[in-house]
Amino acid sequence: MQKYEAKGRGSVLEPAHRFSNYSVVDDPGVREELARVDPDLEAIRPATKVEIDDSRSILTENRSPDIGFRYSLNPYRGCEHGCAYCYARPYHEYLGYNAGIDFETRILAKELAPDLLEQKLASPSWQPEPIACSGITDCYQPLERNLRITRECLVRFRDFRNPVGVITKNALVTRDLDLLSELSSHEAALVVISLTSLDADLAGRLEPRASRPQARLDAMKALSEAGIPVGVSVAPLIPGLNDHEIPALLEASADHGASFASGTLVRLPYAVKDVFADWLERFLPDRKELILNRIREIRGGELNDSDFHTRMTGKGPLASQIRQLLRLSKRRFGLEERAPILSSSSFRRRLPGQLELF
Repeated sequence: MQKYEAKGRGSVLEPAHRFSNYSVVDDPGVREELARVDPDLEAIRPATKVEIDDSRSILTENRSPDIGFRYSLNPYRGCEHGCAYCYARPYHEYLGYNAGIDFETRILAKELAPDLLEQKLASPSWQPEPIACSGITDCYQPLERNLRITRECLVRFRDFRNPVGVITKNALVTRDLDLLSELSSHEAALVVISLTSLDADLAGRLEPRASRPQARLDAMKALSEAGIPVGVSVAPLIPGLNDHEIPALLEASADHGASFASGTLVRLPYAVKDVFADWLERFLPDRKELILNRIREIRGGELNDSDFHTRMTGKGPLASQIRQLLRLSKRRFGLEERAPILSSSSFRRRLPGQLELF
């Protein structure tokens, strides 16, 4: 049995998933016996493994009525940030991996993404409209520093002047100020920074490999000063954990150049509820049941609600109070309810090796 160390990881679980008949169970008795036999046995720190995703299409079309974009582009499957609450974890189960430690250590990189995007934008059938980058896993997770897939996609967005909205919790986004600024000059780019807490210690445990809060705020400032519309997403809001920080989060974001804000309540689909419950047990055992019960309070007695609209907003008095606090805080700090509308008016269709086609 592997003895995983939690440092730097949001989860050390290997939970069962919908498409598997087996699971790995952490047996405390085995752990104790290993420690007795070999007290010097070192815990394994699972390394990140990168695999190539050779998908032949790159845009995902969204038909959900409570998501504000039609198309999204995700350069990676899995996310090294390791956020314990991440609703995207169950997507890894379709790949034969688990939603726990595999999600943050088995990353699939879409090396063909830039070329596939270019082919799509050059196609006569493409009608230019905003594309979200990313819609599921973070396009600026640590691997992007070296792989640069997201940057190469932004080069294509720049070449075609197709509008793009980026959402991330990594300050690495400032590396691409040049491309984002050029797109923004055509009203074709905006960035949303996800910010869940101003407490660096809490953020470091909840989102272990994401940028710390101050680095995200500094990124907002840099983006704003470069003329790129930037907003904040206080998501997920976890009642009993970070919902009390809403005013402070929005004030700090406004002070660092954010012009719009949004927020959604935590979602714990499928195995995510087990991953998050385990995280609470490891880091906040005295508050575990309080937080889980408050999540149940906004989810109709369950830990998840998959119904459109209410999955984002929650149900009941507590959810209503959180929404009201978010709305009033936006108004207080001068933050718009919605992101600016991106423009496709400067779109130009280019084909590889050819001049602009009219």
